[in-house]
Amino acid sequence: MDRLAGRAWRVLVVAVAGYAGYLVVSRLILPVVAVFVALVITAVLRPPVDRLARRLPRALAVLLTVLGALALLAGAVLLVTVVVRAQAGQLGDQVRGGTDRLEQWLEGPPFHARAGTLTDFRHRLAGLIGAHRQAVLSTAVTGAGWLVEALAGAALAVFCAVFFTHSGERMWNWATTSLLPARTGRVWRRAGHAAWRAFAGYTRGLFLVAGTNALLVGVVLAVLGVPLAVPLAGLEFLAALVPLVGSPIALAVASLVALATREPVTALLVLGLIVLIGQLEGHVLHPLVMGWAVRLHPVAVALAVAVGGTLGGVIGAAVAVPVLSVGWAVHQELARPGTRDGTGAREGTGGRALPPRRRRT
Repeated sequence: MDRLAGRAWRVLVVAVAGYAGYLVVSRLILPVVAVFVALVITAVLRPPVDRLARRLPRALAVLLTVLGALALLAGAVLLVTVVVRAQAGQLGDQVRGGTDRLEQWLEGPPFHARAGTLTDFRHRLAGLIGAHRQAVLSTAVTGAGWLVEALAGAALAVFCAVFFTHSGERMWNWATTSLLPARTGRVWRRAGHAAWRAFAGYTRGLFLVAGTNALLVGVVLAVLGVPLAVPLAGLEFLAALVPLVGSPIALAVASLVALATREPVTALLVLGLIVLIGQLEGHVLHPLVMGWAVRLHPVAVALAVAVGGTLGGVIGAAVAVPVLSVGWAVHQELARPGTRDGTGAREGTGGRALPPRRRRT
């Protein structure tokens, strides 16, 4: 009971400290998210910068890599815009034709819905929007404010990512050397290196999985003749950055587009695609791509996404698994046996690990 009570109050102190940290983060959500996005950008851009830095000055390598990434992103946005504008006229006719086909399908067996069900639903929806026009306008204004904050956060993230990519390791070493005692600084440097390896590996693997999913979705939707295949593939890429739950949501949107523009059979095929890609992502891509970075059980991933979504919404669900991966990697690194100060080195060795002394008999 004495040991249990001692551990219990320590757990309570840690819980209170964690809750206090959560309150601080919730108050500073914009800079925290900006720094997180900056770390993601750094993890993606660091390998090409390191390769270019072998032949060019590092500042020039960072500049060329950032400009190339911005050009690639602008090209993707331009491609999506061109596709949407090219298919906008046909999309309206296909939606109207698909709605008529869906209404006829619902009126037949096995549903036997009342004639004009979808038409009544559209009229009621239009009336509901008209009755709550003020609320819709206020929501739009709030969304515009969020858009301005998102643009400011994106600018801050790019600004921080440039410096993280250029001299992030020196910044971390300076912080652990200047602001912490020598022994504690060594522990934090070791923990930071383990955390960065896990975070960078997880981020690159997640982007690889999301890109594979988007490519598969784009090809299948193009083969089935679903319009807006390129924008829907881009939506799948962004949604797949949230493990387990993002990809089904994006494919559900694709199935709705297929239902509105094509036949119900096509929508059912897209629903089957949801199941197939979910199985491929959970049993093939994640174990193969993520296994070398950090190994987490699927139950831990699902619980992390659920807890993150409950505490922080979409942002919490997106950052929950990377935070869990980093925490687990740091724990494994610092909990290795045979260390005296958490660094694998004895005092007075300059950071070099010495072999264990032989015991005299």
